[in-house]
Amino acid sequence: MTHAEILDTLGKYVDYLIEGSTAAAPLWNIEMVRSGKPNKWNYIDGCMITACLSLYKTTGDEKFLTFSRHFLDYFVKSGGVIETYRADEYNLDNINQGKNLFTLYDLTGKQRYRDAIETIRSQLETHPRTKEGNFWHKKIYPWQVWLDGLYMAQPFYMEYETRFNGMKGCLDSYRQFMNVKKLMRDPETGLYYHGYDESRQMYWANPETGCSPNFWLRAMGWFLVAMVDVLERMDEQLYYEYRSIMAMLKDAAEAMVRFQDPDTGMFWQVIDKPGIPGNYLETSGTALFAYAMLKGVRLGYLPKRFAAYGKKAFYGTCDKYLGVSADGKLQLSGICLVAGLGGASHRDGSLEYYFSEPVVENDAKGVGPLLLAYTEVLAAKKEAGKMVSEP
Repeated sequence: MTHAEILDTLGKYVDYLIEGSTAAAPLWNIEMVRSGKPNKWNYIDGCMITACLSLYKTTGDEKFLTFSRHFLDYFVKSGGVIETYRADEYNLDNINQGKNLFTLYDLTGKQRYRDAIETIRSQLETHPRTKEGNFWHKKIYPWQVWLDGLYMAQPFYMEYETRFNGMKGCLDSYRQFMNVKKLMRDPETGLYYHGYDESRQMYWANPETGCSPNFWLRAMGWFLVAMVDVLERMDEQLYYEYRSIMAMLKDAAEAMVRFQDPDTGMFWQVIDKPGIPGNYLETSGTALFAYAMLKGVRLGYLPKRFAAYGKKAFYGTCDKYLGVSADGKLQLSGICLVAGLGGASHRDGSLEYYFSEPVVENDAKGVGPLLLAYTEVLAAKKEAGKMVSEP
């Protein structure tokens, strides 16, 4: 497909997904579909609604706003009630959807969204932390920090503190990033390990460093986007901290581009092990990289040259994995369904583990980031068109 055909196909694809989805039964939440259980408040839907709201902002098409409102209103009731959400689970994943409440509150002025923001913020007030000060990834994973969790919680935390709390917690958020840099960055590659166990008790943790053994692509993708999204929500009055996160983003982006597949523009499921048996070019992490690069350049956090890497990743993913299924429906494939550390299934962070998780189609952990990258491509085209038309 040409680039124009890819963009046209993505427009049809997102229409297919939202026309076939409701909050009770979204097409893109494959974990929920496979479980057979009713849908609940979760980060996977959060990724997709973030993409829909971004599409609304970029295109102005009301269908994206209407769908997003109906979806969140299924859960968000008056008085700060969010059905199926429980703060005492202490799960950072459940913070992610909270970002969309700010957007809907700004667009509609509805008090229910403002009250729900307070409900989510209350979780962070008592959320357990490591001794170094980072939020535990989940209550069920004590003393552990995962890269995923920075994406899930920190943009919401930074936005709340900047807008509604006199910036009181902004330095706390910043320090959590600096701890991750100190504890989870590999000095040799510049990449970040998926997880860190402060207690060093987990079977996957290196007894000296506390880190998990490998560089999982989607975790690194979440982390890149976390930095971009936090910078977007950060007040530049925090001059030193703002520039420190920007420098960390650029360093991580430089580390990533060294591992970008030259043929496809994509990245491997375990980043630094290209081509070894079992490894594969993976959609969700590549799409997160594309989005982080394109948005980072647009907002001035990254040098302009990184846009080329982002576009190569975006179009390369579409070339390889966006297509038509056997029954004639549009689909996005090559998406790792889930990967974590610990738990009942002995997820040990080994290469064999990361290669063993199911690869699926149409899951929002891949679709959402690709659509967010798509909105960045559309925004860049719109801006270029505006510049051409101006005298």
